[in-house]
Amino acid sequence: MNKKAKIRALVILLVLVIAAGGWWYGNRQDTGDANRLVLYGNVDIREVDLTFNNSEHIDKLLVQEGDRVRKGQLVATLHRERMQAEYAAAEAKVASQKAIVARLEAGSRPEEIRQARADVAAAKAKLIDAELTFERNKKLFKQNAASKQAVDDSEASLNTARANLKVAQEALALAVEGPRIEDIEEAKAMLKVDEAQLALAGEVLKDTELFAPADGIIRNRILEPGDMASPQKPVLTMALTNPVWVRTYAQEATLGKLALGMSADVTTDSYPGKVYKGWIGFISPTAEFTPKNVETPELRTRLVYQVRVYVCNPQDELRLGMPATVTIPLDQPKPEPGQKAPDCTEQGNG
Repeated sequence: MNKKAKIRALVILLVLVIAAGGWWYGNRQDTGDANRLVLYGNVDIREVDLTFNNSEHIDKLLVQEGDRVRKGQLVATLHRERMQAEYAAAEAKVASQKAIVARLEAGSRPEEIRQARADVAAAKAKLIDAELTFERNKKLFKQNAASKQAVDDSEASLNTARANLKVAQEALALAVEGPRIEDIEEAKAMLKVDEAQLALAGEVLKDTELFAPADGIIRNRILEPGDMASPQKPVLTMALTNPVWVRTYAQEATLGKLALGMSADVTTDSYPGKVYKGWIGFISPTAEFTPKNVETPELRTRLVYQVRVYVCNPQDELRLGMPATVTIPLDQPKPEPGQKAPDCTEQGNG
């Protein structure tokens, strides 16, 4: 029994040693050199679901899975007949309202003013005739040569002539003065409304085209020509390949040595001897358990902090999930808080 107990104890010890060694190998951090920190992790990438900001049937898909696309490249289009008609209607409405504003701002035409003056002259002549007729009828009535009805009729005609003259004079004043400022401002405000509607129709028309938001590779064609697209339905999935990042983990004791923007060198087993330039772009504010399958509670309760090291990948050599080694020189100056983040131009293409 003592021999069996010893064998059992050795087996248990061996299992613990293997488990601890596996964890150490996957999470080891080189501290032999005080001027550098070595971390181990895997390459990760971002993916983007490309959607139309419109609802319509898809007309064309211009890319296939695996195609490399550039930022701003047209990748898909919608049927646009309805949007084109709406844009044309909005454009015509703007043109009409512009004509109204121009007419009001120009004021009355010389011909309209001359016509108004002629109307005033004609009204004055009628007034003079009505006055003469009224005076004559009054004299005839006193001589019993005209009836009272004739006098009343001529007086009514005189009053009408006076009113017509006043109307003609007001019309002449309006023609000379031109449109009211309030009417012009109202027409301009309506023009702004119509122009805004035209701009909106233009944006809706632009939304019938889908462009790549960045350089990347098409991974999936989710919809096909003829399918109904909408802002809620992705059409394509695109992987953003530059920059990528290495997802690694640092122990709490090393956090004080790291800062956002610090430069780093990244190497992989796939391309021995090749060094990719990178920089620390993210340090998790919260701890998490060691992301490895371990057997003992002691190892399971060890906490680490996720660190993302961004890497330039112009040749598309770094792929999703690829193991990578990150070396961070610790003798470099730490970037100042708020300092602009590095980019691939500053770091080099690796």
